[in-house]
Amino acid sequence: MSAPQNYLALIKVVGVGGGGVNAVNRMIDVGLKGVEFVAVNTDAQALVLSDADVKLDIGRDLTRGLGAGADPAIGRKAAEDHEEELRDVLAGADMVFVTAGEGGGTGTGGAPVVARISRELGALTVGIVTRPFAFEGRRRAQAAEEGIEELRAEVDTLIVIPNDRLLQLSNKSISVVDAFKHADQVLLHGVSGITDLITTPGLINLDFADVRSVMKDAGAALMGIGAARGENRALAAAEMAVRSPLLEAGIDGARGILMSIAGGSDLGLFEINDAARLVAEAGHPDATIIFGAVIDDSLGDEVRVTVIAAGFENGLPAARPVKRPAPTAVTPSLVSPDLNDSTGVPEFEETERDLDETGEIKLPKAVGENTNSRPRVVFDSIDSIDDELDVPDFMK
Repeated sequence: MSAPQNYLALIKVVGVGGGGVNAVNRMIDVGLKGVEFVAVNTDAQALVLSDADVKLDIGRDLTRGLGAGADPAIGRKAAEDHEEELRDVLAGADMVFVTAGEGGGTGTGGAPVVARISRELGALTVGIVTRPFAFEGRRRAQAAEEGIEELRAEVDTLIVIPNDRLLQLSNKSISVVDAFKHADQVLLHGVSGITDLITTPGLINLDFADVRSVMKDAGAALMGIGAARGENRALAAAEMAVRSPLLEAGIDGARGILMSIAGGSDLGLFEINDAARLVAEAGHPDATIIFGAVIDDSLGDEVRVTVIAAGFENGLPAARPVKRPAPTAVTPSLVSPDLNDSTGVPEFEETERDLDETGEIKLPKAVGENTNSRPRVVFDSIDSIDDELDVPDFMK
């Protein structure tokens, strides 16, 4: 009888198009571990600048490496022309994230093709994409909506990050460059919020089968992330996660909820209980709730809560309108005066503590994230190599 083999879930993150590849580069920069990165683009120059483990230039004959010209039809055709290469790249994966910025050419047209191939190969396939800012124009917005619907039909679960809602977490002095960087950062936390549940050893175990039970054929999903310090930190972080302005709808109709709570060695049992109870009360009364707790001393006194809600009736949550924050804010008694570094805040709470001294968004660090170096992930071993490029100031 052969000895039992330990098996780790193989997770691949595929960035499609310019926005998707930028998001992958961001994940590599901050050292997201336990996944394999794939960059897919019609723009050969952008691929050269990527540090992804695998780079695939699609549409070589169609676009000659010059991009899709914001035409989703060209992006779709380019991906279809290289379907066999995509199959080779995705083969063996247990879970595939397909990330893209909707509204352009390659990402909008190519992402559904990548997702279809992934599901045909048997991988749990999760799409996580951004909806463009309003200032990017009506044509791009229309292309994005069409692309989102096409992608929704090809994935198990789809998470859409509305870029306009990032404006609720910023101030009027934010630059266009920083706005797009923040969008990449939210995509990072969307992926890491799920992969950390699987790849990070947990105090309360959560494995790939748990994640699959909630996300398989789940349709649309919502993601919320909260982080807090001080008194009532776990409860405050959970409140932020379920009421984040990044959520386009409430999670009250969700029949499947994944929750992860991460903190240092001082994370208390009652803190975990309070946070889990709040999240459970926010979901459907009959929801299946799976949660894990991770001890990570690199977080210091911060507690981070990630919530993924799925399984809505008719596959779609009820949308809620975008609200711009008031110029002044009232801090609820729930939140400690020391609260900062929040990913999302309740609608009634937008304070200066959510912004750094430059007016930029403070999102929580990924578990184990090193903010002083840019580790290069090596998937064949546990070693990593630091290079000299510092993390951008907006992440500090």
